[in-house]
Amino acid sequence: MTIFLIGYMACGKTTFGRALARRSGMDFIDLDFYIEQRFRKSISQIFSEKGEEEFRRIESAMLREVGEFENVIISCGGGTPCFYDNIGYMLGRGDVVWLQASVERIVERLIINSSRRPLMKGKSPDELREAVEAGLAAREQYYSRAGIHFPSDRLEDRRQIDRTVDTFLAAHPYT
Repeated sequence: MTIFLIGYMACGKTTFGRALARRSGMDFIDLDFYIEQRFRKSISQIFSEKGEEEFRRIESAMLREVGEFENVIISCGGGTPCFYDNIGYMLGRGDVVWLQASVERIVERLIINSSRRPLMKGKSPDELREAVEAGLAAREQYYSRAGIHFPSDRLEDRRQIDRTVDTFLAAHPYT
């Protein structure tokens, strides 16, 4: 079994994925972290040194590598489904879950953690909202192809995370 988590930045893919993996006994891989470990560089460094096109080629190759692992939950980067027919690969390989957080929740999370997201650093809340709305609009055509659409607004503390995972597993039992 392979589960791919997709969605916009700060929608909760890593938080939800780790919790789901713990509960289901599956392994968890954050694709960005996997890439950083393999190349011994941050995603930002790879982007700045090689450009977006080369980064997306690397990302696609690494997605296909980890996508062949068994019994794994893979948290994809926000743009992963949008390039090199990665969404088609994921749909053919396992379950694809679109974690859907509201624009408001994404903006709140980005305000708290903007230092970890270079594309959002230094933006005002209004600028963040505009960027998120535009980004979601551009990527929805890819995200919406996921077989499972699941809300991810309630991942702010351990109790919410546990309840969200319970709700997901009640509808989609992987244990």
